[in-house]
Amino acid sequence: MNKREVQASVKDERLVQKRRDQMIKGAVALFKEKGFHRTTTREIARAAGFSIGTLYEYIRTKEDILYLVCDSIYDHVKEQLEENLDHKQGTLESLKVGIANFFYVMDELQDEILVMYQEVKSLTKDALPYVLKKELEMVAMFENMLHKCVENGELELSEKQIKIIAHDIFVQGQMWGFRRWALRKLFTLDEYIELQTEFIFKGLGVKRDG
Repeated sequence: MNKREVQASVKDERLVQKRRDQMIKGAVALFKEKGFHRTTTREIARAAGFSIGTLYEYIRTKEDILYLVCDSIYDHVKEQLEENLDHKQGTLESLKVGIANFFYVMDELQDEILVMYQEVKSLTKDALPYVLKKELEMVAMFENMLHKCVENGELELSEKQIKIIAHDIFVQGQMWGFRRWALRKLFTLDEYIELQTEFIFKGLGVKRDG
């Protein structure tokens, strides 16, 4: 499925990205406070620091902004998951690093993640399948890490076990954002990562110091 194009009348791609980043930041704060439907494009423009006329040079509808929020989250997660893994693929260390990187991104983007899951139902019919596919692609990145560990003899897992573990890792990362009001009272982020990684590795039949 191809990336959904959000039309802009401005042709300078760097300026388009800059303005859309400003929109995303302003929109996330407003969506979190008021919800998607109660937030107006005029309020988003004001929060982003420019006029409503300028806003419509970079998007066409309010739904475009929600789509851009979701898309930017997934792109950021993919970038972080791929970071520092090239030379360690197929090792338990690469899996450990991948889990930690993902959890750090979930902490960094926790407001965006919360807004996305609260408001994803408001996406247009042409945008929703693309966004959901992006989530499955992120889960697939963990599947790929696990497959490489199996191929390298680090783990013994069936295909179904690989799929459920990949989803488990994904959900445990998201839980830091969804349950932060409770978890932050109990753990630092590093403690949370350490404990969840330990549980995941135990489920894989791996000793944590392995």
